[in-house]
Amino acid sequence: MSAIEQGDADDPIVIVGMAVEAPGGIDTLLAFWDVIAEAREMITPLPRDRGWPITELLAVTTRDGTTTVPDAGGFLTGAAEFDPGFFGISPREAIAMDPQQRVGLRVAWKALENAGVDPASVDGDLAGCYLGASINEYGPRADEVNDYSGHRVTGTALGAVSGRISHCLGLVGPAMTVDTACASALSALHLATNAVRDGECDWALAGGVCVMGSPAAFFEFAINNGLSVDGHCRSYSEGASGTLWGEGAGVVVVERLSRAQRLGHRVYAQVLGTRVNHNGRSGALVVPSADAQQQLIEATLAAAKIDACEIGMVEGHGTATPIGDKLELTALANTYGKRGSPVVGSLKTNFGHAQAASGALGLIKTLLCGAAGSTAPTLFSDSPTGAIDWDTTGLRLATKVEPWRPTSGMRYGAVSSFGVAGSNAHAVLAMPALQEPVHA
Repeated sequence: MSAIEQGDADDPIVIVGMAVEAPGGIDTLLAFWDVIAEAREMITPLPRDRGWPITELLAVTTRDGTTTVPDAGGFLTGAAEFDPGFFGISPREAIAMDPQQRVGLRVAWKALENAGVDPASVDGDLAGCYLGASINEYGPRADEVNDYSGHRVTGTALGAVSGRISHCLGLVGPAMTVDTACASALSALHLATNAVRDGECDWALAGGVCVMGSPAAFFEFAINNGLSVDGHCRSYSEGASGTLWGEGAGVVVVERLSRAQRLGHRVYAQVLGTRVNHNGRSGALVVPSADAQQQLIEATLAAAKIDACEIGMVEGHGTATPIGDKLELTALANTYGKRGSPVVGSLKTNFGHAQAASGALGLIKTLLCGAAGSTAPTLFSDSPTGAIDWDTTGLRLATKVEPWRPTSGMRYGAVSSFGVAGSNAHAVLAMPALQEPVHA
């Protein structure tokens, strides 16, 4: 009997496939891992090929009370690339489609291939699709008549981010696009695992996607003094001045362990527990709540039936906003830090803040760390924030690649995501220590 089987006699939910796209032309798991393990920063200038008002954007500081908009972010270089014929979509319809639909479809297809599943073979499967995504202001208004009218409703509807995938693959289980802002991807994982556990579907795709159709987020956060002023996302660092926007997509395949064993699928991890909550009435809507985050972590650990001391790695949210990082680290110190000494980090330092997809990228980072048997460094960790006393919190900031020692044949990790509208999501995973190398 495997360590996973011993840990849950009720046929647990497991992750058997994954795929990712990230800034810098990253479209394979191996390339993604190399960037993280080598502590590389994939930040580039703002895109000049999307019709964005770059001059006005960079001059936003002419308005009183605003911060600088840096000429920097984490952008998908392949966001405009798509082969509509391969997916049975006409070129005219493809242009009208939100690029989040195109990228999400492409990454979902790769996740199935990574699981050893032929995407062409799942037509009619009772399978779900749960994708986190937020509105991105792609294209003209739907009431503007042009050559693409007739495809604009499905092209821009958030529901079509997941619906397009289910339609293309022929999946007949639930298809839901989840928008809890930056907590969307982990919220989607929560819904997907519950759906499989409750028998709504035999297996499911879960994750998130973010492609910015406009620079609105840069304007908004500059005006609200929440944007990085130096073009770096310095999560948990003393030099953190604000977040830096990015893009990305990540999708995983979840099913019950018995199904994975029957079909010979590789098991990357068991999803021990997921939970979602809200800050409630705790100050301004956009301000995080350490109390809510602490309650969420405690509830997830209870659902996972695991002690906090077993967690060896926490992939945090790490927005690099001084107040956000302080409150998050306080919640982590009051939970994981009190019982153990986990390594804490955030890949937002590598790629920027991928918004609705951020939790999916953090989830895949954690899975790859578990498979590699090592934790990965966080950039700018040589100067940790002084907002907390690291010597007394029990937390360790990830400063380098270091061995991740298993406990009873498993590596236990956690992932956090927090949304700007007050939603919070957390997941706890158990990864078998003995794994074959991850393939692209």
